[in-house]
Amino acid sequence: MTPEEFRTAGYALIDWIAEHRSTVDQRPVRSEVAPGAVAGALPSAPPAGTDSFGHVMEDLRSIVVPGMFEMQHPMHFGWFPANAELSSILGDLASSGLSSVGISWESAPALTEVEEVVCDWMRQLVGLSEDWVGTITDTASTGCLTAMLVARERASGLSQNGGGLQGVKSPLVVYSTTQAHSSVAKAALLAGYGWDNIVMVDTDPETFAMDAGHLAKCMDADLSAGKTPAVVVAAVGTTGTTAIDPVGAVVEVAAVRGVWVHVDAAMAGSAMLVPECRHLWEGVEGADSISWNPHKWMGTILDCSLLYVRDETQLQSVMSTNPSYLRSTADGTVTQYRDWGIPLGRRFRALKLWFHLRLDGVESIRTRIRRDLANARWFAEQVAATPGWAVLAPVLLQTVCVSHTPVVDGTALQGRDLDAHTLRWAKAINDSGLAFVSPSMLDGQWMVRVSVGVLGTEREHLVRLWQQMQRVILPTVS
Repeated sequence: MTPEEFRTAGYALIDWIAEHRSTVDQRPVRSEVAPGAVAGALPSAPPAGTDSFGHVMEDLRSIVVPGMFEMQHPMHFGWFPANAELSSILGDLASSGLSSVGISWESAPALTEVEEVVCDWMRQLVGLSEDWVGTITDTASTGCLTAMLVARERASGLSQNGGGLQGVKSPLVVYSTTQAHSSVAKAALLAGYGWDNIVMVDTDPETFAMDAGHLAKCMDADLSAGKTPAVVVAAVGTTGTTAIDPVGAVVEVAAVRGVWVHVDAAMAGSAMLVPECRHLWEGVEGADSISWNPHKWMGTILDCSLLYVRDETQLQSVMSTNPSYLRSTADGTVTQYRDWGIPLGRRFRALKLWFHLRLDGVESIRTRIRRDLANARWFAEQVAATPGWAVLAPVLLQTVCVSHTPVVDGTALQGRDLDAHTLRWAKAINDSGLAFVSPSMLDGQWMVRVSVGVLGTEREHLVRLWQQMQRVILPTVS
């Protein structure tokens, strides 16, 4: 493809994207294709020659789009917001167009230095002190794994430089809760801690937040048993209920025992852009690492996750690599992001944030987050005020955990019957294509999460969802 051909096709593609986004609410939220339908519509053999851009676009419309979940649909209330502001898409396009490869400062000086600047902008915008320095990774899962690896090496005295974990006599222990994201346990396993050394700390039965007192007891019991507490992951906004672990209390417990604290604020970190929400992670300055994703609620297109540490020298002592072919006269005077994480090469992800912040402005983002917080509270009020319905967890952010308990033949459903009812009405909503919600387990019982925060979701969309929820449960109520 020549630059001129690219120009023509690019204009057409931008027009198509703009049209697709402006009409997103006219399509079903969830894809209705059967498993294998997309693959079955594509040739089984690779192209033998070239094809026209028009034919490619036709297949995009007729084959690919019907197989897409519309994450930007205003009636998407499942999982979490995965927003993609058009301003950040322009930054992503610029990144692809520049085609830089960030294997060192020398290979792309602007890539490194724009990332440094943008990470520091974000540090300031969420109220963190100058003690923190950041980098951009793909997801919070990678940030958590990175933190696990650094914590492992700090607790084992840089065992990687000798016999590794096989030479460590005292088992290293990770602390989390059952409410934490699944990536926490996965990271602990990938980092070599092992299932037997992952301790699930008790949570408060009402708030579902980590019990710092029980954390202290668990650590002391492990110390008495000859184990080494290595890292605790405090969640600021758990996946299921957006519960907020008491970061300050966790930090105090960990500090006196020399344990690394990683704060996982993947979705909820965006709320810290709003000053009135920052009390939710009070004590965060005592943590060792923080990860959060602008590519969720904030709206910078995936993949854009921030990882902050207070001591980059510890991070670099674990992640540093310095092959001869990458050495340059700038070494020692510049940041080499290859020494801050797992991959050697990196994309120019910072441009997505740079475009987003400059073109939309942080005040517009704050206004939208405040809108979502208010809409979630309104929705919770409607649910709580309606007989048979209940809000199951505190609504601290934008997620509302909902249940409906019908009375059938004079008896309230319980146990498996109640689970079947919950899954049935959630499926009815999702199958309709009009909206999407996420069933999830809480205290051994199925409930439904309503996650508010898509760019186009206004109060009217929540009104529609609430009406739909009440309609689909009517056939089971007597």
